[in-house]
Amino acid sequence: MRPWIGIIALLCSAGAWAAPKIAVTDLAYEARVEEYIHAVAASHNFQASPYNASGASSYAEFESRNSYIEQSELRKFSGDIKGEILKSRQFQLVQGTPYTREAKGDVYDVIKRIKAGHFKGADYVLFGTLSDIDFTQDINALDRTNSYSAVLGLAVVADFSLINTRTYEITSAFTAMGEGQDTKLVSSRDVRVSLSRPRVVKEVSKTLGEDVARQLQEQLGGGYQEPGQPALRNNLPRDEAPKILH
Repeated sequence: MRPWIGIIALLCSAGAWAAPKIAVTDLAYEARVEEYIHAVAASHNFQASPYNASGASSYAEFESRNSYIEQSELRKFSGDIKGEILKSRQFQLVQGTPYTREAKGDVYDVIKRIKAGHFKGADYVLFGTLSDIDFTQDINALDRTNSYSAVLGLAVVADFSLINTRTYEITSAFTAMGEGQDTKLVSSRDVRVSLSRPRVVKEVSKTLGEDVARQLQEQLGGGYQEPGQPALRNNLPRDEAPKILH
């Protein structure tokens, strides 16, 4: 009986590797918000007597300008990042608590958010911050033709850090970019053309997710895995193998 127990223990130990659990945040960003308020207040004083009535009106104008920094998370691009990470089969994904406007604290203080339990069950948090986002729209003449190309483009750049939720060590760090565009041929520069913004955003999201997954695999030692190839393991610490008590 004991030899069989030893064999079972050996098999369990060999197959005990479990992919680390990762929570992926939406892209953190901050923006300056400008508010302008213009108000007009009117008042009317009315005096009456048995012989006559008179009244006077007055107006007052108020102007106010406010400027403040708003922090939040951009939720348009995290879906494809999660999808590409799942395709690599190197990690398990867990859902973290998203940052909201009502949340108190700095959206960039990911360590505080980890300590507050916003990423329960995660061994690591992939924390992303928006560096740049740029929409471009242009119409260009095509050489040797009477046609023009109308182009709507978008580029998104974000910085990522993979953080250990127990030690707060940064295990991986990189900058990723997603790009996309929609192009249509038109016969005149002045013609009105409708370009698909959702299509561009979808393409950007997909290419950003692919870049994130590729760089994670490269930095963690797995190398880039082409779609359909066997799963690659990463160099993150493995879970402990189960122990059999005698």
